[in-house]
Amino acid sequence: MKILSVVGARPNFMKIAPFIRAVKKYNDENHEQIEHILVHTGQHYDVRMSEAFFRDLDIPDPDINLEIGSGSHAEQLGYTMIAFEKVLLEKKPDWVVVVGDVNATLSCSVVTKKLNTKLCHIEAGLRSGDMTMPEEINRLVTDRLSDLLLTPDRISYNNLVREGTAGEKIRFVGNIMIDTLEANREKAGKLDVYTIIKKNLAYGVRLSDRVSSGQGYALMTLHRPSNVDSKEIFIPLVKFLIDEVARDMNLIWTIHPRAGKQLVTLGLWNELIGQPSLILLEPVGYHEMIRLNMGASMMLTDSGGLQEECCVLGTPCLTLRWNTERPVTLRENGGASVLVGNNIEKIRNEYHNTRALKRFPSRPELWDGHTAERVIREIVEAEKRYFN
Repeated sequence: MKILSVVGARPNFMKIAPFIRAVKKYNDENHEQIEHILVHTGQHYDVRMSEAFFRDLDIPDPDINLEIGSGSHAEQLGYTMIAFEKVLLEKKPDWVVVVGDVNATLSCSVVTKKLNTKLCHIEAGLRSGDMTMPEEINRLVTDRLSDLLLTPDRISYNNLVREGTAGEKIRFVGNIMIDTLEANREKAGKLDVYTIIKKNLAYGVRLSDRVSSGQGYALMTLHRPSNVDSKEIFIPLVKFLIDEVARDMNLIWTIHPRAGKQLVTLGLWNELIGQPSLILLEPVGYHEMIRLNMGASMMLTDSGGLQEECCVLGTPCLTLRWNTERPVTLRENGGASVLVGNNIEKIRNEYHNTRALKRFPSRPELWDGHTAERVIREIVEAEKRYFN
């Protein structure tokens, strides 16, 4: 059997690494071999945010790199479809495996089905209910086209059932990204937080004595257009961080390029780097981010993946979104996260509530580090069903 898997952006890398290991394990243990081809669309064009993750997660170099790069949604979708069609016509895989919800996921799914090739979606069934999110469109279309839908939790499984997806296509396998977290926790735990900070300081940032004293810290990431692109939203958020969070504790903010550009455009960069308790970092490596998360007293983020990691690591999390496709991570469902959107008053209230919380690790069903093995088993079984 020949499987071709697709990655396009950083969240995909963390999900494909355990899949590649599981293919190797299957081949070592079975007479029938899986031929695996890894295609990187090149959607994530920033070297620091792409190639470094391949190295950190021990992912082999892609067999094919489409080098799509940046552009509008339409440009990324179109260029990827054109390039990926040529790959499929040449390689003729039995299955195409896509992960997550980035533009590469949607593009390659459409081309796969146009060429009548079987399609498997890892992380199927996630729904935010927000049709203004490009990722939600990608999820809906990919799931509608897929022949095998592998869900990370019971909620996403039930979403697909309610939408009328045939039951024989759906399998609950657990969260493959937690496989990567579990495989790397020990290595990450050996890193030194202060060393990570010094190594990744953003331009113009100087460390104060307060940081080196080992005082506790909050950790933050921010990248979604809904939070960053509008100055009416972004400026009050930044002011809250300066006037309230950084007044109470050290705040480590790993700066996404989108947020960094906006900080400069709005004239906020110099004000931020002048705050002794606000530490701006360039995007950090995967192990470094796990270590920072492990030591944080609180996370503020609009990242879905970090919501999941906070759930397992137990870091109290303020999710700077009005909705989430990962409700299993919310406190109301036993997780570590609470939705606060970008309303400053709501953020303030939950911030003070969260400061009083202790770490409380929570592990949803089948988030056990063995999801990739179940993924391979389900693909093999699905292949057999097609020939019976």
